[in-house]
Amino acid sequence: MNYFLSLGSNLGHRRKNLQQAARLLITQAIKIVKSSSLYVTEPVDYHSQPWFLNCVLQIETELSPEELLSLTQHIEDQLGRQRDLIKGPRTIDIDILLAENLIFHTSDLIIPHPRLAERNFVLVPMAEIAPEVIHPVYAKKIITLFHESRDKAKVVRLSSFVF
Repeated sequence: MNYFLSLGSNLGHRRKNLQQAARLLITQAIKIVKSSSLYVTEPVDYHSQPWFLNCVLQIETELSPEELLSLTQHIEDQLGRQRDLIKGPRTIDIDILLAENLIFHTSDLIIPHPRLAERNFVLVPMAEIAPEVIHPVYAKKIITLFHESRDKAKVVRLSSFVF
């Protein structure tokens, strides 16, 4: 199955955290098909924290959405993620954004990610690598959602993401 993941970090060595997360994904029968550039992004919702480093990965795997969620949470734990403050600072955050055209909802996981269309820190890197992908709920291209976004948080391209 083809997925899009968002990776973010705003604690410690942010680039290294993202690189380690990508490498750990690869060791788990996941193929990274495309990677966006790295972006420095302004925090959203909880503003009193360091700025993030974000990217989006397009991956292929045989894992189900639940299995992928379990894996991403395990990787977050391995890299020291603390879940003390909702939307607070974190060494690593890995979110499942899309899973092909799947609309999926359980108590633990919602796909497409419920705030994907509202967050430029996700829309900008995703539009870089997959502008024509259609959001299965809104039936709009990612690039269109970006152009329609009301999010005013700053998103600045930093460099290519080499993992």
